[in-house]
Amino acid sequence: MNNLGGFFDADAKRRQLDELETQIAAPDFWNDSDAAQKIVQQRSRLEKALTQQENFETGVSDAEVLFEFAADDQNSADELQNLIAKLETETSEAETQSLLSGETDANNAICSIQSGAGGTDAQDWAQMLLRMYLRWAERKGFKVEILDEQAGSEAGIKSATFRVEGEYAYGLLATEAGVHRLVRISPFNSGGSRETSFASMFVSPEIDENIEVEILDKDLRVDTYRSSGAGGQHVNVTDSAVRITHLPTGIVVTCQNQRSQIQNRAVAMQVLRSKLYELELEKRRGDAAELEATKQDISFGSQIRNYTLQPYRLVKDTRTKLEETDVEAVLNGAIDGFIKEFLLFKKRQT
Repeated sequence: MNNLGGFFDADAKRRQLDELETQIAAPDFWNDSDAAQKIVQQRSRLEKALTQQENFETGVSDAEVLFEFAADDQNSADELQNLIAKLETETSEAETQSLLSGETDANNAICSIQSGAGGTDAQDWAQMLLRMYLRWAERKGFKVEILDEQAGSEAGIKSATFRVEGEYAYGLLATEAGVHRLVRISPFNSGGSRETSFASMFVSPEIDENIEVEILDKDLRVDTYRSSGAGGQHVNVTDSAVRITHLPTGIVVTCQNQRSQIQNRAVAMQVLRSKLYELELEKRRGDAAELEATKQDISFGSQIRNYTLQPYRLVKDTRTKLEETDVEAVLNGAIDGFIKEFLLFKKRQT
């Protein structure tokens, strides 16, 4: 049997699916609704994976047929080339997905981008990063919702928070958490000097309402203010934007893109719950050394990736040493290679 690059054990997944079907058929299955939902979601992922495997096998069979005619028929040769490229992409995606086995890897993601050192250049760089991740999500067929966006003083953005909905969105985007460094000739400096700018990416798993995260009212400071930027007639009319500060941890979340203060507060609380849950997961994961490494990833001066536009063009991941010279493609969302390489890097470290 042709498996997806050797990363997919179809027989094992069918056995897992049979076991889940047996559990779901049990009379008392829905007695524990939280556990039942997780099993149903697991079944859905297995069914999708098996469908992908079946499509892959069909593609391999079609390629074998096309190969027989390719030497004498240009149309068959062209179709074969396109099919091989498609199968290679599916194999690469299967390999990446096989590296995602964390408790929350399959969840949606809550992402925040924050401009750092570099003034207007950094704010422009933060907006470039936001565009890169939006383009990446579009390529993956993921749904994105901008929850909050703070415009820069002259250009770009000071910060943005957005939700990415899609299978394994968190597991994939978690590899992008950290500081991103840009080196270029500043478009905001008449002297044409080379500037270095920083922006950071933070990622938390979106958690469902069934997961309890204790948040006490006395631990919250809630501020409301007038929304700014695009968003409809309600913007700049009422104090609908919400900023929530979790006093014990210092975590601050904001939301201004919903139509009412109540909706903004609900979304902000959901983001806060996700961030606190991620913080708790970090504590569970490990020893002090691992937690210290996580802190270092999101501190300025310890960037995970360098994007150089001048004097040469190169994107280099400082963790895996992977390099890409097509900077425009990367900034247009072609970051799957960096994501996959880091997941492989993490696997080698364990």
